[in-house]
Order: sequence, then C-alpha cells, then structure tokens
Amino acid sequence: MAPHRPQLRVPAGGGGGGAPRLLVLRALGLGDLLAAVPALRALRAGHPGHRLVLAAPGRFAEAARATGAVDALLPTRAAGREVPRRLDWTGPPPDVAVDLHGNGPESRGVLQRLRPARLLAYATSGAPAPCGPVWRDDEHERDRWCRLLTWYGLAADPADLRLAPPARPSPAPGALVVHPGADAPARCWPPERFAAVARALHRAGHRVVVTAGAGEGPLARWVAARADLPPAAVLGGAADVPFAELAALVAQARAVLVGDTGLAHLATAFGTPSVVLFGPVAPRLWGPPAAERHRVLWHPDGDDRPRPGDAHGDRPDARLLRITVAEVLAALAALPGPDRPPARREPVR
Repeated sequence: MAPHRPQLRVPAGGGGGGAPRLLVLRALGLGDLLAAVPALRALRAGHPGHRLVLAAPGRFAEAARATGAVDALLPTRAAGREVPRRLDWTGPPPDVAVDLHGNGPESRGVLQRLRPARLLAYATSGAPAPCGPVWRDDEHERDRWCRLLTWYGLAADPADLRLAPPARPSPAPGALVVHPGADAPARCWPPERFAAVARALHRAGHRVVVTAGAGEGPLARWVAARADLPPAAVLGGAADVPFAELAALVAQARAVLVGDTGLAHLATAFGTPSVVLFGPVAPRLWGPPAAERHRVLWHPDGDDRPRPGDAHGDRPDARLLRITVAEVLAALAALPGPDRPPARREPVR
C-alpha cells in the first residue's frame, strides 16, 4: 500500500506558522501553470525561507507539487479564464505577492486588497512607483514572467521548465498519445483529421491512446471509433485524467500529437517528442522550445502578427485548417526518441 501523501492545499490565511509567506497568483489552466514553472522556481530560489503559496484552481494541486517549487496551493474559484474576484486568505498579509496572472488591474487588484508588504507585478496605468516593467504583447509566456522577476532583481531562466519523471508506471507505455480537444473551437483541429492520423498510426502497428479532458468524452470516443481503436484506448472524458496518471502516460509515451493546449506543455516538461498544431496564436508566444524532438506546424500565410486569429473563437481557425493529415504523419515519423529528464526533483506519485 502506497504511503499517504498530504494534499497540496493551504487553509485560508496562508498557514505555514511563522515562516514568511510568498503568494503567487496564476489561476489559469494546466498549460499556463507549466509555462510559469521557470518563474516559480526563480521565486523559490530567491526566497528560500518563504512558504510559497500558489493561488490556482484546486484541481492543479498535484501539478503544482510536481514543479518542486510550490509549498501549498490556495484554491481559487473563477469562471473560465477570468480573474478570481477574491482570494480566501484571511490571516496576516503576505510578505510578498506576485502577479503571474496578467497585467490588468483585476489581477493586480485582487492581490493589492490583501495588503502585501511587497507586490511584484507588471506596470499598470495609475499604479504607484515602482510599478514594474512594461508589458510586451509579442513575448513568449515563459520569457514574459522571467523578465518580470529579473526586473525585480531575481535570477530567472526560461529554460528551467523540465519536470522529474513520475515514479508510477504509465497506463500505456510507449503509446502515441493523440489529444483532439482544446478549450476553444478555434484551436481544435478537425476531429476527422485526428481520426485519420490515429487510424494510420494504428494500422502501422503503433499503440494509440486518445486523451480527453472533462466534457471531451464524446469527441475522444468519436475519434477513437473512426480510427478503429477499442473503447479502452480513450482516457478521460467524464472528468480530467488525474494528473499523476496523465503525467505518467505523457512522460513514458513515444510521442504526443496535440493542439495549442495544456498537454503540449506537459510533453515539453517531460522531454517527450511532440507535434503541436497552431492556429490563431503564433507558436513564438506559446510553443515548445526549439528542439528536434518538438515539431510545430503553423501556416500563418505571411501574417506575422503574434495573434492573427481569435484564440477563443467558436470555429477552427483558418491557419489551423491549412495543416493536412499527410503533414502531421510526416512530422510524427520524423520525431526522434524521447529525451528523458534526470530524476532531480520530487517525483509525481
């Protein structure tokens, strides 16, 4: 029987006894959390005596622990990608608060209302000096938050993004993982194309697993059925795949095929080869690091804007639709073997 491991949660007020407390707001999705790993580690290294509390959705407690930087999670409540209106922190004010959520008055304000002794954030109009560095729209998410901390005198490395491999076995070791979902139709490659790729891989003798987040079960089952895969090839759907199981699956996969969503960042974190499909948002803002094991497919048609489309639109983006099944199969075939990270941080169990 596995030993009991406490949940990564913190009571209202921050907990941690007499240790100084550092509160970080990043109440977004899994990909957003993983993109902030370099910044979280920089904060951890720069505040070794502090208790680092991450304000994020409660379902990401295990993912936060896997970063090796977070001591506790303060669960947040907000619809979609909205900024939480309040944080359930009722004790003494944080010693340091950090806005890794955005650059608007909403995210900065929810932290200011806690009256932290020090607030690290991007500049906003009307904020008292020193008000932080200037926000840039054309900047990769990992670079953005590391630049913020560098402005405040903390050393931050955008390349420090890898997670230690999970200790538990994969439910499908060596599988090719296909993830057809995303949180907006604009970033969903057509399901019939995912099915065509999965069918070709299956017929070529590969083990294929189709993953689904909460509510994506019908989509994943449709793709699996059209690919002639058994029902057991689908993981998740009614709810998210538990993080520990998902991490083990991705870390021990042969490769991952995914759109611009959280699973792409998980593949990057474990060094698992990936093919990532981009549409309304340029990969220079959210893509994996430049490496042979990660292939990015994007057809902006000469449009060099960082966000040429609506990332939250209600139909697949035109740039995404330009990606063909043959192109994806060729990219998957060209991937090298997985590059496993060293087990230098606490493993996920």
